[in-house]
Amino acid sequence: MKKDVAILFHNENEAKTGTIKEEDLEELPDPVKRYLKFTQIVSSERIQSVRLKMKGQFRLKPDQRWFPLMAEEYYTTNPPSLVWFGRIFPFPMFSVTAWDRYFSGKGRMRIKLMSLFSIVDAKGKDMNQAALVRYLNEMVWFPSAYLGENIRWEAIDSSSARIFISDKGLAASAVCFFNEKGEMVDFVAYRLNSESGKNEEWHTPIYEYGEFNGIKVPVKGEALYRRSSGDFSYIRIEITNIEYNVNSTY
Repeated sequence: MKKDVAILFHNENEAKTGTIKEEDLEELPDPVKRYLKFTQIVSSERIQSVRLKMKGQFRLKPDQRWFPLMAEEYYTTNPPSLVWFGRIFPFPMFSVTAWDRYFSGKGRMRIKLMSLFSIVDAKGKDMNQAALVRYLNEMVWFPSAYLGENIRWEAIDSSSARIFISDKGLAASAVCFFNEKGEMVDFVAYRLNSESGKNEEWHTPIYEYGEFNGIKVPVKGEALYRRSSGDFSYIRIEITNIEYNVNSTY
C-alpha cells in the first residue's frame, strides 16, 4: 500500500491553486451552486491531495453477514488518482486485506487473506471504468475538485444535476441529488458489480455530514446496487478523519 501511495504522490502535477471565489460557481447549475456553498469551500484553498480514515461494515454477497472494516484512502486531484487500503475482519484474529487503486486511467482491485494469499486481482477495461466512477463519487470528500477542468456539469432540475469526468481517454458520468439545505444526498451511476460481473445501477446515499478543516463533507453513508430483486448494500462507512494537502501516509 505504501508503495502505491508513494507513486500516487510522485505522479502529482501542479494543479490550479488559490482561493475559491463566489464567481467560480457562477456558471454551475443552481443545485450544484447551493451544494458547494453549503460545503463552505468558498474562500478556502483548492485541495490538491487528500488522506482520510474510515470505519464501517462490509460484505460480498446479499446473504452474508456484515464484517467489521477499517480503511484509509489517499487521493490527488491532478491527475485524478486514488489508493484505498482496507482490512476486513470476518473472524477474530483473521483478516482480509483489500486494495483499490486508480492511476493514469488504470484501475485495479486486489484482495488477500491475512495479507499473504491472493484471492482477487482484478484489472482491465471494466475495472478502469469502475475505478473512475468511484473516484468521481468520492470527490464529495474534497469538493473543490468539482471545479476542476476535467469536470462538466449539466442541469436537470432544481434538485439534481448530471456530472461528467474525463481522464486518460476515459469518461464517466452520474446524477447527483440534493436536498433543500444544499446537501448532496445521493449519487447514481452505472458501475461494475464484481459480485455479478455486470454493470448495475449504483447508489451511494449519504446520511450525515460533518466538518473537517472547515469543509462540510459526508461522514456516514453506504453503497448499494439497485436490482429488481431488491437493493444489495455491501458497504456502510463512517469517516473518522480527513486531512488535505498532506502528501504522506498515516
